[in-house]
Amino acid sequence: MKLYYKPGACSMASHIVLNEIEQSFDLEKVDTENGVTETGESYREINPKGYVPSLLTDTGAIITENPAVLQFLGDLAPKADLVPANGTMERTRLQEMLNFISSELHKAYAPFFSGETLIPSAKIKVEKGIARRIGFIESELLDGRQFLLGADFTVADAYAFVVLNWSGFIEFDLQPWPSVNDYVKRVSQRPSVIKAMIAEGLIEDHKTS
Repeated sequence: MKLYYKPGACSMASHIVLNEIEQSFDLEKVDTENGVTETGESYREINPKGYVPSLLTDTGAIITENPAVLQFLGDLAPKADLVPANGTMERTRLQEMLNFISSELHKAYAPFFSGETLIPSAKIKVEKGIARRIGFIESELLDGRQFLLGADFTVADAYAFVVLNWSGFIEFDLQPWPSVNDYVKRVSQRPSVIKAMIAEGLIEDHKTS
């Protein structure tokens, strides 16, 4: 398999899950602005949508969109328990959460990565939108659960972590949501997350530094 990714982008969720399931895979960085991969391929010929992630499967199929890629990967390794079984209410809850992260939480952060500087009034509006979505995540975690769907880490946690972690890049303080703040710190310590962040150049590998 090959994951087409952009460092720190939402594709890192798939990178984390690939590490979790211990599948053999290659990485290829994408310059989405210019539409080329690091090996010089036209990225739009791989994914006409032009954004990441894209997963090239071992059968040659290309899968796009985070919720689809994440569930595909989770289903490859059922013993990892990253996705509930198909046809169960638990799987429906996973899909519900993935869609919230994709359509609400992820999109709320998007204006900060548009390449345009937000004027103060627009910045306030965007931050209010982010806060509202984080408030929902906070409410889900208030019962003491360790992860979004309960006691076990799932593909939804990989995606939520990546998006919530953008808060550090845009200087958006998570302290007002203590459960979310603790959740992000907790997920950041998973070996699969650390490995992905090192590979994407987001943190240093202290073992070799």
